[in-house]
Amino acid sequence: MVDSRGALAQDGRRAERLELRVPTTPTQLPAVRAMAGDLAMRMDYDLDAVEDLRLAVDEACATLSAIVSDDRRLTVVFETTRQGLHIDAWVPTVDGTDVPRDGFGWAVLHTLVDKVEAGPATQATVPAGDGGDSPVAVISMDKYLPGHHPDQLLGDTGQNVSVTR
Repeated sequence: MVDSRGALAQDGRRAERLELRVPTTPTQLPAVRAMAGDLAMRMDYDLDAVEDLRLAVDEACATLSAIVSDDRRLTVVFETTRQGLHIDAWVPTVDGTDVPRDGFGWAVLHTLVDKVEAGPATQATVPAGDGGDSPVAVISMDKYLPGHHPDQLLGDTGQNVSVTR
């Protein structure tokens, strides 16, 4: 069986998926942060990792709220897998808008999660999009469970290894 992002699930089950759509107002963003923390606790992340996820989601939402077009909604899609938690957050934007990746917030995101990517996209390419060609800005993050990082699964011991050809 295939999960919603197209990857084969190790146990043959689909990844669990939760979608939230909230206004980009400061009073609504804490709900997204709380959902990230709740999911992380249910997945048995340690307390430090739970707080890292809360802060990362908060930072991603704040970054996207600063570039949203008009008074549109923020969409956050949480996917729980055997490897960990994958989060896609996006907002509608005007054409040509990109996610700022040069400030302190971006550095914080890189510190708090195992993998983060961002950039412009369309409604057709983001999870829970409407399938159209309207522009959006997206931030995607992964936080792996201990022992489930892709490098660890391939036998990486954390040591630098050089292979010559």
